[in-house]
Amino acid sequence: TILIVAGCEDGPTEPDVVEVTAETRAKIGQMVMVGFRGTEIADTNQIISAIDTLNIGGVVLYEYDVPSGSRPRNISSPSQLSQLVADLQSYAETPLLVGIDQEGGFVNRLKESYGFPATVSAQHLGEVDNADTTAFWAGQCATTLQEMGINLNFAPVVDLNVNPACPVIGAYERSFSANSSIVTKHSAIWIREHRNKGVLTCIKHFPGHGSSTTDSHNSMVDVTETWSATELEPYYNLIDSGLVDMAMTAHVYNLNIDPTYPATLSDAFINGMLRTDIGYGGVIISDDMQMGAIDDYYGFYTAIERAINAGIDILIFSNNSGQYNSNIAEDAVEAIIWLVEEGEIPISRVDESYDRIMALKASL
Repeated sequence: TILIVAGCEDGPTEPDVVEVTAETRAKIGQMVMVGFRGTEIADTNQIISAIDTLNIGGVVLYEYDVPSGSRPRNISSPSQLSQLVADLQSYAETPLLVGIDQEGGFVNRLKESYGFPATVSAQHLGEVDNADTTAFWAGQCATTLQEMGINLNFAPVVDLNVNPACPVIGAYERSFSANSSIVTKHSAIWIREHRNKGVLTCIKHFPGHGSSTTDSHNSMVDVTETWSATELEPYYNLIDSGLVDMAMTAHVYNLNIDPTYPATLSDAFINGMLRTDIGYGGVIISDDMQMGAIDDYYGFYTAIERAINAGIDILIFSNNSGQYNSNIAEDAVEAIIWLVEEGEIPISRVDESYDRIMALKASL
């Protein structure tokens, strides 16, 4: 326990003790979402203790293991996957958010080769621009997730296709359109079809990644010269319509808005722009904290402290880039606990995030 001594002109005062109780530890656990290896629950799998002991809030599933360059990671067939998800939930006192990037097209974890239905890309749907077509594909996606027990889809992408050559958005056909009204229209359909099946969605990547010329998986991304406020329009529209379950931040720099930090670590972007200006009060989740744009430039503790104080509620550690760390959940939870004990993160921030997360889970 760390003592923080507050001085004042009236003489010495009682020191404040920042004590992290078991209750606060459990709340901190809910702020962490991790990736792990394994297609089935084995007693040696550290994800069990992360759920059971650390009370982590969620897991993220992948079909390909980047560090080892191999398959399968978590997904090999519909029957296997539904069993894995059920087993994971059986260890959770508070139901887990089980997340996946199932956008369709190139970004598609549930592949036909594993026995799942075909998908199409967001770009294809935007080009067809037919509400019934989008509803069909979104509904099929949501039904598949529901059948698997997956309750959170990290989609739709609401980035505008400003730069069709963008190596992380345009090149993979992940954006519906360069036109914000088309993006809003098809995103709204996508979200409603998922809600019909009890599956949460997550709009991404705030404040817009579609104009970038580099990939934040690999390095720092600076959109100062390419980004425009038009890229915020889908956020305003969807948030105003009450359609946003969760929003994901991008690891992009815009020196005109924050000369020091990328959006995920930026008070100006998150508390300022997304919370205050746009008026979003729901859950904000980081993009993967282990991506190059964060990991290569900021220490583990600094990145966590900045993100939480900027207004992030859930931190994703995909454990699917660079080195695999079987203790990532414990490392992340212990880091947040330490930062709270040190007075670097106020307990009130933990309470705020916990309340938002619990409200979201109550909607499932």
